[in-house]
Amino acid sequence: MRSVDEQLERVLGGAVRPAPVRVAIAEAYGLRSAEEVVAGRPLPAFDMAAIDGYAVRSVDVNGASDVDPVSIPVVGEIPAGSRQPLRLQPRQAVAVAAGAPLPTLADAVVPVDHTDGGTARIEVTRGVPSAAYVRRIGEDVQPGDVAVRRDAVIGPAQVGLLAAAGRDKVLVHPKPRVSVVSVGDELVDLQRAPGPGQVADTCSPALAAAAREAGADATRAQLVRGDAAEIGAALADRLPFSDVVVLCGAVGGRAGAEVRAAVAELGELDGTRVAMHPGSTQAFGRLGPDRVPTFLFPSHPATALLLFEVFVRPLLRYAQGRPPHRRTMQARLTSPITSIPGRRGYLRGRLLREEVSGEYLVQPLGTSGAHLLTSLSDANGLIIVPEDVTEATVNDEVTVAFLPAG
Repeated sequence: MRSVDEQLERVLGGAVRPAPVRVAIAEAYGLRSAEEVVAGRPLPAFDMAAIDGYAVRSVDVNGASDVDPVSIPVVGEIPAGSRQPLRLQPRQAVAVAAGAPLPTLADAVVPVDHTDGGTARIEVTRGVPSAAYVRRIGEDVQPGDVAVRRDAVIGPAQVGLLAAAGRDKVLVHPKPRVSVVSVGDELVDLQRAPGPGQVADTCSPALAAAAREAGADATRAQLVRGDAAEIGAALADRLPFSDVVVLCGAVGGRAGAEVRAAVAELGELDGTRVAMHPGSTQAFGRLGPDRVPTFLFPSHPATALLLFEVFVRPLLRYAQGRPPHRRTMQARLTSPITSIPGRRGYLRGRLLREEVSGEYLVQPLGTSGAHLLTSLSDANGLIIVPEDVTEATVNDEVTVAFLPAG
């Protein structure tokens, strides 16, 4: 058998980040920037009022109070979006809206509630210091500043900075494209009720959801019968448009032989067993002229999801420049567990927190049976049992990978 670490090294060894593409900034959310974006203009572009009020010279309202208000005339009004220049004279005020440009010589804005709200003349009852309620030109970004750094994840703030920098498009690393193909004569689409001897395809929708959770774009191909010609045609159709392909179906026996025959002209899927449980029977290779990473997993959805978690998710995250592995922690068992000697065990568990000590506890769920989706859906952690450990009892510490989506 090959160890889990050796198999993972083979999987990650050829990881390639998808070629950058230029997209509209509205479509860039959640992607990583493939370029450093430098601002070509200041933000704000001019001195502007931060609130509705009156633009003044701060020296003219210095010392104003309820007892001794300062009375000054209002000589104009500037709405947001105004392009009409206006010059303020000493001991004058101009009504301004939030976002409006300040008149020349004004260095502060008096909020409306610091005045009597007059239109021709105002009584200022509280003075303001210079720059009060004003957004200065270039206060946020100066020309030449880096608005978005290379490889930064583009969130709402970055989209706003790109827009402020005058960019409507940005070069990004796209999401990896994952194609999921279910293979089996017994499978039927979810829209149909299974007949005698038939099984609903639960594997491909589960794997597609796992791919999306890992940050990929996932596509489910049509169901493929266990025939070498059909499998080969499905792969030939998906490989040019995929960065990763996941086949779920029989790994061994006659059906497994059909899969191997189907890929003979495209490459090779190495079916060396991996020292883990569940999921020791699997295959991996790189197919087609672009050597697309291709996985073959058993059709049991719980086992396929576990194998995806251990091998495919790290590959997708690595290709996106993200941390490939889940956060792990130490937790004490609430009940005993057993594991197969010489294999790394992956057991479902629910992480708990002791209120008093703050220590983590983990409750094993069900067994490691490949078909048990229910316990996997209840789990928020994977208990990872080393190859040389065959059993652990209550209060023993174990390593648990945190599954926040569980």
